[in-house]
Amino acid sequence: MGHRLHVGRNVLDHQLLDRDGRRCGNVDELAIEGGPGERAEVVAILVGPGWWAQRAGLLGRLAGWIGGSGRTRIPWSEVEKVDSAVWLRRTAPEYGLGRIDDRLRPYVERIPGARR
Repeated sequence: MGHRLHVGRNVLDHQLLDRDGRRCGNVDELAIEGGPGERAEVVAILVGPGWWAQRAGLLGRLAGWIGGSGRTRIPWSEVEKVDSAVWLRRTAPEYGLGRIDDRLRPYVERIPGARR
């Protein structure tokens, strides 16, 4: 993408949207490469309860039990743009994403204001 981002503020824990604008999870972790004295670079987005559970303690283990221990690695080159969300170049099913969101959507849509 060629520009600098504050990954902690602009990427981590943000909503993932596929190329059609479909919500398909959150950025749970980032894979960063670069050794001591080298430039650190984000190389992949890590998505799924298996990644999130690692840093969330007891709550993470509970979420992993409910949502499974799935882990998806999306190369950073698949990121189209970053604004209030992280937009991906392809559809959610092509990455194996969105299954939990699909299961929860009927319940979430009942919440006032959730369809915005």
